[in-house]
Amino acid sequence: MRNAHRPLLAALVVISAQIGTAAAATPAELLADYSAQAGRPANAQQGQAFFTRSHGGEWSCASCHQARPTSAGRHAGTGKTLEPLAPAFNPRRFSDSVKVEKWFRRNCKDVLSRECSAAEKADVLAWLMTLKP
Repeated sequence: MRNAHRPLLAALVVISAQIGTAAAATPAELLADYSAQAGRPANAQQGQAFFTRSHGGEWSCASCHQARPTSAGRHAGTGKTLEPLAPAFNPRRFSDSVKVEKWFRRNCKDVLSRECSAAEKADVLAWLMTLKP
């Protein structure tokens, strides 16, 4: 009976390894994926405007991450310190696709009262990638 479980165990190990590496990403890979989902290239200028503009609610992205998110920000509601958002200033940002999706979903709901579209994500990420030291 023990040997009968070996193929199943081997398959689970392979699947677990694939899931573990599937979350790893680069900002460029995420940008390419969002642009493909949107069906258009990202527009960094639109991303900057989106990031700094209020969308009918109390907050914009810049409310917590600053208008130029190259240094630490502060959450507008909790006061919690937020690490720099621009990838060149914080290499851990936009390196895990699962976390990126979690935070886009959460923050877009705070700012827009809905999830961001793929085009909005692409535009914001394209702009963030233009910010260099």
